[in-house]
Amino acid sequence: MLAHGIWDSSARFRNMRAALLERGLGPVFAMDFSPRDASIPFQEMGNQVQEAVERLLGESDAGEVDIVAFSMGALAARYYIQRLGGSKVVRKFISISAPHHGSLLAWFSSKPGVKQIRPGSDFLQGLHRDPDPWKGVEGISFWTLLDLMILPCWSSYLQAVPNRVFLVPVHPWMLTTRRVIKAVITFLQA
Repeated sequence: MLAHGIWDSSARFRNMRAALLERGLGPVFAMDFSPRDASIPFQEMGNQVQEAVERLLGESDAGEVDIVAFSMGALAARYYIQRLGGSKVVRKFISISAPHHGSLLAWFSSKPGVKQIRPGSDFLQGLHRDPDPWKGVEGISFWTLLDLMILPCWSSYLQAVPNRVFLVPVHPWMLTTRRVIKAVITFLQA
């Protein structure tokens, strides 16, 4: 399953989705958050991830799901895994350029979800305090040193999983850069 970032839609995953299907890594479902602008808290976005996962599992013969999530979508998926029992059905989780430790840009918005992305927020601290955040889910975090949406860029570092850094110059290009797509495929096939 694919989960997009703020102001985006499932269309952002067009290249990655095609590459995953070409490698036989399907079915691939790209969800859409509603609304897409983080004007709801991550707890509600996590519920949307849960609904999408349940729909995907119900429509396929799969007993588990892999989640590839970008930016805001990765925090929503992380909440689902850590707080809504997603670890029972998620096999692998790939976080791409997500503000796991917040982003300074979040101080420029008062939308509920964006406020939760402020560095040091109760929401983020709660996720970090979890003594066993992944509960058996195999995870990885991909991020770029050149990210101008996640400030500082190291905020995409995710504890208790491997982290891989790319030199991709623009935040959304992390979903279209061939090296990142190849790394996603390699991780899912392992």
